[in-house]
Amino acid sequence: MTVISHSAINVDLVGDLIKVHAEGNPDKPAMVFDDIVTTYAELEEHACQVANGFKDCGVNRGARIAYLGKNTDSYYELMFGAAKAGVVLVAVNWRLTDSEVTYILNDAEVTLLFVEPEFQVIADKCVSNCSGLKRYLLLDGEGQASYKQWRSSRSAIWEPMDLDPRDTCIQMYTSGTTGKPKGVELSHRCFFSQRKAEILAGEWGIWSEQDINLVAMPLFHIGGTGWGFVSFYFGSTNIIHATPEAEKIVSDISRWDISRMFLVPAVLQQVVNIAQKKDLNLSSMSYVVYGASAIPELLLKDSIALFNCEFIQQYGMTEATGAVTYLPPEDHSVDGNARMQSCGKAFPGIELKICDESGAQLNKGETGEIYIKTPAIMTGYWQLDAATDEVLSDGWYKSGDAGYLDSDGYLFLQSRVKDMIVSGGENIYPAEIENVLYEYEKLSDAAIIGVPDGQWGEAVKAIVVKSAGKEVTEQDVIGFLRSRIAGYKLPKTVDFLTEIPRNASGKILKYKLREPYWKGYNRQIN
Repeated sequence: MTVISHSAINVDLVGDLIKVHAEGNPDKPAMVFDDIVTTYAELEEHACQVANGFKDCGVNRGARIAYLGKNTDSYYELMFGAAKAGVVLVAVNWRLTDSEVTYILNDAEVTLLFVEPEFQVIADKCVSNCSGLKRYLLLDGEGQASYKQWRSSRSAIWEPMDLDPRDTCIQMYTSGTTGKPKGVELSHRCFFSQRKAEILAGEWGIWSEQDINLVAMPLFHIGGTGWGFVSFYFGSTNIIHATPEAEKIVSDISRWDISRMFLVPAVLQQVVNIAQKKDLNLSSMSYVVYGASAIPELLLKDSIALFNCEFIQQYGMTEATGAVTYLPPEDHSVDGNARMQSCGKAFPGIELKICDESGAQLNKGETGEIYIKTPAIMTGYWQLDAATDEVLSDGWYKSGDAGYLDSDGYLFLQSRVKDMIVSGGENIYPAEIENVLYEYEKLSDAAIIGVPDGQWGEAVKAIVVKSAGKEVTEQDVIGFLRSRIAGYKLPKTVDFLTEIPRNASGKILKYKLREPYWKGYNRQIN
């Protein structure tokens, strides 16, 4: 086996990465899914076939293709194959309703869809309602509609294209304050810039080819796609799970001697609970990376006792291709400390500043909007110049999150300028739900806020006003929403008011609505 140093990875195109490992370690397992092992040589061959498939089908450079399904090995074949052909992969959240999926496919101008059979009904509706989408291929199946037959019928010899590292490689959709999701364009260069930042952060940022990595978080999130890419970058092995199921995670850590994983604390808690009951040896773990929220002291204590490894918290967003700050292992203490309430410090090569509403930089300790400068920042929002200009200025990205920096440069989150709710690692935007509630004739007004939740960090709460002469219950409100938005966006509870507080210009005063639910907390974010 040829040992490949990370310093030898001098490619700058996502589609060229796997070839490096296929030439150096052809028989090394690149990924395992449902007991199917794919070596680096096989992954490179499949990616070349996918690239030729796009070429043969007239899916040209810059065109968008989409993936609708849970985590699979096929996703990464498509990702690397699309990258070779200059085609942009759009990963679609499989938890969305058919109307939400249709919007994304139309917005991205998707020409070809790859779909798991479980979501074929949605795919059929999308073909009927998406102007540019003429067909889809099933990830599992037989005949002309089979992805594997489509792929395997192509040549495995690929003639490289003259692509630019600044070209868009991945387009991920994130909901916005307008209620319509926006396509975040991430270039080839973004993915490699992020790796360089992590390598410089500490020993934990450098992986070995012997590392076994768990990919369980959804691939339609940067925390799934990007996390798997890290392992491929270093020539390690990815164990891919369709969904983050705690029972399977515990079983596979023991079975495959998994050494690294990224989870949100809510899932980590489930893993710890199950592992403690089974009394399994999970000492293969070297590093656990977590994000979306801080880790409770008790959970950290239980996790360290279980895994006997080091922990790293990360804070980031899709627009920055993942993490921009990290809380290193040495700042984690089973007895707790002030820094554990932060989300760490900026990665090397990444800058942070805190600004007021006018954009003026604030002093250490003062709370304002978090601005970020990173070489891994998005190109922009797909076909939304105004929205892009609103958040990108002179190389700085306006995060929409509010926080402060302490004297040592550690970032402390306080609230969200854009009112985004993070529940179990999912980003939920109130405006999207509010726009649907405004269509409900039994309500005259509505607002959505995030409230503390012991398991998921935050939970969605609807605060509504009944229309005159109308009777409506909590279940009526949730039932109205159920067929119109994804299940994870549904309010857990509904409160009724006679009036929702607004300012003179009619903007809802969210801080007033949140106040009673966040009493006893030192910040309006959990």
